[in-house]
Amino acid sequence: MSITVSDPFNAVADREMPALALALDSERARKEFKRRLPRLSGEGRLRLQTIRVVRHKPGKRCLVEYDVNIVRPDAPTESATLIGKMRARRFGNEGYRLLDEFWRAGFDDKSADGISVPEPIGVIPKLQMWFQRKIPGATATELLLQPNATLLAARIAEAIFKVHQAKVATERTHTLADELSILKTCLGKVQEAEPQWDSRLGKILQACDALAATHPDLPKCGSHRDFYPAQVISDGARIYLIDFDLYCSGDVGLDVGNFLGHLTEQSFRTFGNASALAEVERALENRFVELSGESSRASVKIYATLTLVRHIFLSTQYPDRRKTTEALIKLCEEKLGIS
Repeated sequence: MSITVSDPFNAVADREMPALALALDSERARKEFKRRLPRLSGEGRLRLQTIRVVRHKPGKRCLVEYDVNIVRPDAPTESATLIGKMRARRFGNEGYRLLDEFWRAGFDDKSADGISVPEPIGVIPKLQMWFQRKIPGATATELLLQPNATLLAARIAEAIFKVHQAKVATERTHTLADELSILKTCLGKVQEAEPQWDSRLGKILQACDALAATHPDLPKCGSHRDFYPAQVISDGARIYLIDFDLYCSGDVGLDVGNFLGHLTEQSFRTFGNASALAEVERALENRFVELSGESSRASVKIYATLTLVRHIFLSTQYPDRRKTTEALIKLCEEKLGIS
């Protein structure tokens, strides 16, 4: 049977991830899939149909979709799409273990509250890749722009609060000092590339330091750490949280603040108005604070502002966003009270 391979990024040539050559070799992949992933196939077999590279960051990570048929004794053939994840100098066990812990901690696809993670499927050691089932639905990036989006925003707050309460163990930490360090590195690159903004960006960094100094002393919790609208998929009444690669112990406001900062930037870039999604932002923040306690609001607001400031740098990394950079600087100055 012919297996179609699509690799528009030429990921197969990535020397930092030599296992990609195996993962994208139709015959080698076919043999590995046939023998592995019993969590999905049970006593049956997997028949590989299609391989697609959907995302590739050279030397860092790669995301590959595999269409398979699941052939089991005395059962109709089932079709599924698996997402294979590979990171440089990793073997996949850690990513699979983490997702499996969330799955078993009440995030399976039949959870009563309708909050889930994708089903973890397994690891194929020879491919240095771990797998999860691809889920249907639309991302919150699209859905939060639609009418009645405040209802979804409240559900997203409930979902991330559930993550914080799950107490899934992690040895990683992310502190406010780490956040500021990343911010200084990012804006430092902008200062070097765009010296006309050096003074203004320096004042913004000073104001961020002053803002961070007001952060309340609150207990840490398990945090997604890369939480923004594209990491939430809605499929009817059920929502899924994806991509826990940066999961760590962090401040209570880290995730929702990051999400809000992304929403404000999306609103600013899409509508030319940073307040266009203000009602959605309020619904998210208020529901989260209702669940986590009023003391968390200050943490949320601090991280939201720091995230928005980080978008000054991000705007310089995408050609279609560069036109917003100076306007973003002005917006951040207003948020931080810089005259």
